[in-house]
Amino acid sequence: MIDFTFEKTKQDGNARRGVMHTHRGDIQTPAFMPVGTAATVKALYPEQVRQTGAQILLGNTYHLMLRPGAERIEKLGGLHDFMDWQLPILTDSGGFQVMSLANLRKLNEKGVTFRSHIDGSAHELTPERSIDIQKKLDSDIIMQLDECIRLPAEKAEIERAMQLSLRWAERSKQEFNKAPGRALFGIVQGGDNNELRAVSAAGLKQ
Repeated sequence: MIDFTFEKTKQDGNARRGVMHTHRGDIQTPAFMPVGTAATVKALYPEQVRQTGAQILLGNTYHLMLRPGAERIEKLGGLHDFMDWQLPILTDSGGFQVMSLANLRKLNEKGVTFRSHIDGSAHELTPERSIDIQKKLDSDIIMQLDECIRLPAEKAEIERAMQLSLRWAERSKQEFNKAPGRALFGIVQGGDNNELRAVSAAGLKQ
């Protein structure tokens, strides 16, 4: 069963409006998506977040993997119950931390190994592990693991990261398809190079 569909409601040139339909509710796009990195939107109670009119929240796979842990959240009923938020949740893959925590990680074809910024412990995040964590969190929209590259960068380095992200996208899709039923989003890479971004987008469409 597919629990996610997208309906385009308005088009004006390259701009469009639409609705993402999930089993936890509809999301009007473009959307305002508050960031609840560690399962909470800072300085706001869940009811206050609802009062903003937000229809979706974002959670962070890397931070939730470290604390309190995906397995613990799963045992507590999933991220929606843990956060007291019964509308849709999108979780990122940990890819942004590949860039922002570059001094605390090692990256290769298999995935990325982080040194926890909390206690220094080692944690491996592969495309498969990222999908598994997001499923344990019971996310409605799952993101593929990618290498988010810091700019400015040489074209060759941007292309290397883009091609790696495409290979990781395929592995993410294979893992996701073992237990589908929600949404898996690919991520276009290619930095500030329009040609490489077009290659990335075409690769994700396959």
